[in-house]
Amino acid sequence: MTRVKIYGAGSIGNHLAHGCREHDWAVTMCDTDPAALERTRTSIYPERYGAWDDAIRLCAPSEAARDAADVVIIGTPPDTHVPLALQVLDDAPPRLLLIEKPLCAPDLDGCARLVTRAAETGTRVLVGYNHRVTEHTRIAAEWAREASTGAPTTLRARFREHWGGIFGAHPWLSGPADTYLGYTSRGGGALGEHSHAINLWQYFAGLAGLGRITEVGAMLDEVDLGDGVVYDRVAQLSVRTESGIIGTIVQDVVTQPAEKWLRLEGERGNLTWQANAEPGVDLARLVVHGEQPVEHRVQKTRPDDFRGEIVHLAALLEDPAQPSPLSLTHGLETMAVIVAALESARGGRRVPVNYEPAARAG
Repeated sequence: MTRVKIYGAGSIGNHLAHGCREHDWAVTMCDTDPAALERTRTSIYPERYGAWDDAIRLCAPSEAARDAADVVIIGTPPDTHVPLALQVLDDAPPRLLLIEKPLCAPDLDGCARLVTRAAETGTRVLVGYNHRVTEHTRIAAEWAREASTGAPTTLRARFREHWGGIFGAHPWLSGPADTYLGYTSRGGGALGEHSHAINLWQYFAGLAGLGRITEVGAMLDEVDLGDGVVYDRVAQLSVRTESGIIGTIVQDVVTQPAEKWLRLEGERGNLTWQANAEPGVDLARLVVHGEQPVEHRVQKTRPDDFRGEIVHLAALLEDPAQPSPLSLTHGLETMAVIVAALESARGGRRVPVNYEPAARAG
């Protein structure tokens, strides 16, 4: 039986625990806060999925640190990801180590060491940008690979979502000051929390042959609540790729209703990717000029947003040689753009992207 350890008993930990149990995997959930474990058992998990699953083991991290596992999932705040990942690799290296997005805080502390330790232990490290492995992404990705819309002219992405939904899923938090979300420096704010937009932009740019982002010009709307609580509520990025194509990426924590959208424009048409195009529906849409548009509407529930991720983990356990769109390299490349965006916004200038840690990971 596949053995899974999950660090962090918050919202994401519960989603992924449920997905793992659907595969009948043995799940241990760890958290340093006994109240978090109790919330998981008595409210979060049973309220979402109908009943508590007694097969899930709940414990403090110290109780399970050296227990062997095939998969370890880290769903703690971003600024704890890399230190915890390094500890996991020292204590009991798993076959797969999935780190929730964003990979880390924008100081990148420990990333080079993580790359080295992963190589030394043979553990495959992934970063949980789950939208890369959903069904409508698979469909849109095929269109991008096939150049269905002709030579690309631009690419745009936006993840604009008021973070009230996040706090609704974590009712024990009173606001951004109570969590990493209120600290851009800890991996929160719009740049970190909604970095799916940057990551998906990079994914489709790669599929379309645009190359990596080489230059970023960014503006941030930063909020200072005092006592060090500083976060970006709106992040707007203009980017240029290795092939010379320019595009835009927008992320915010203020928009209601949410917009999770990407469009690749080409000389013969466009393709659109959209999450929650309407309640319970993800959308992939292809327009070729002069032809009837093609739409794939994928019915989904909230747990479906994570099922593709678990299916992907199962596939990697079965065939470790296959490539992964969730690779550590891709997660590091997204962090490199976040770092450049912060430097650009605060320096008032365009900034080149430094991919040195990502290059070492590759």
